[in-house]
Amino acid sequence: MREDLKPWYKQFWPWFLIGLLLSSITFSLIYLVVSIRYYDGSVEGDYYKRGLAINEQLAKQEHARALGLEAQVLFDSRTGDVVVDLEGDSRPESLALALVFPTDSDFDRALTLKHVHEGRYVTTLEEPLRYRWYLQLQPETGEQAEWRLTGEISFPSDAPVTLKPGL
Repeated sequence: MREDLKPWYKQFWPWFLIGLLLSSITFSLIYLVVSIRYYDGSVEGDYYKRGLAINEQLAKQEHARALGLEAQVLFDSRTGDVVVDLEGDSRPESLALALVFPTDSDFDRALTLKHVHEGRYVTTLEEPLRYRWYLQLQPETGEQAEWRLTGEISFPSDAPVTLKPGL
């Protein structure tokens, strides 16, 4: 028996292997917590139905094009006013403006604009917006709307945005 043999807890390799195991457990737990907390919900349960609904969206765009619809949207960053000037053959009493955030649906906003005068619709934002947003203008909320105009904007911006038929 050799006397210069150290006990296991004073040697390098057992601690190296234990460290590898503990670090893998630690990182696994961190990734588990992050994946649960920041779940993005990227896969829809009814993805097949949503895929079939693209034809309905195309029909809405074509109907808006047939009516000759186009809209100018102006966001006033100082007052929070949202003004839409709608041109074409449709004058509903109110419009639904959906502000869609590209990466997180929790930030999406829905605004209802009231008709004030010959194609002009107005509403107010509660708080100023930042970053890039997709805009969808319809005569009513939901999938039952007859037509849809789309566009995009990056905030802060005081320049008017033109919404046209299109995806």
